[in-house]
Amino acid sequence: MTVLPVAVVISGRGSNMEAIVRASLSGTSRYRVVRVVADRDGAGGLTRAVALGIPTSVVPVKQFSDRAAFDAALAAELEASGAQLVALAGFMRILSAEFVQRFEGKLLNIHPSLLPKYKGLDTHARALAAGDSEHGASVHFVTAELDGGPVIMQGRLRLRAGDTPDAVSARVHTLEHIIYPHVCSLIAAGRIECRAGAVFFDGAPLTEPLIEENDAAA
Repeated sequence: MTVLPVAVVISGRGSNMEAIVRASLSGTSRYRVVRVVADRDGAGGLTRAVALGIPTSVVPVKQFSDRAAFDAALAAELEASGAQLVALAGFMRILSAEFVQRFEGKLLNIHPSLLPKYKGLDTHARALAAGDSEHGASVHFVTAELDGGPVIMQGRLRLRAGDTPDAVSARVHTLEHIIYPHVCSLIAAGRIECRAGAVFFDGAPLTEPLIEENDAAA
């Protein structure tokens, strides 16, 4: 059985990274995490990765004079890892169009909203302020447009009266930890691929995102 090598890029505590790694160790996945890369030494996810036995490295953003130099160093680190799929997991940098093109069709991100709604920051507060009845998270292929790449899978939950952004965030994280490893597994199994900027599922164009609804989180 062919196993897909995956690298995970983080900036913070790495909870999605840990979910991806733990799923890969379950024995049923066809991918393995070969490297966790952080953009700063203090990223809490580095300790988590080491505890899980995953090699780590740091490409410190502060050591580079501009974004192009940082992106080049990050790309070189990822390519040296042998990864054939890169998962951005709480990575807080906007990558250049050149970087995205270099990893076209092999670069994933997770965003805490039901894209195309609420690109950018403060997604939970914005969903609550708009009076939305549902909210969630989206896993998508990365393009040069911020949070604009084709969506593969969404986790959805119902918003409740009296919800706060913090309460919603906790429940959305539960969904993130389900859908991100699932997408990695589908790609590793050859069931999901990106062709010319579009998602294909089992060989056919995916016209709507795959949906995960979690009653426990809803």
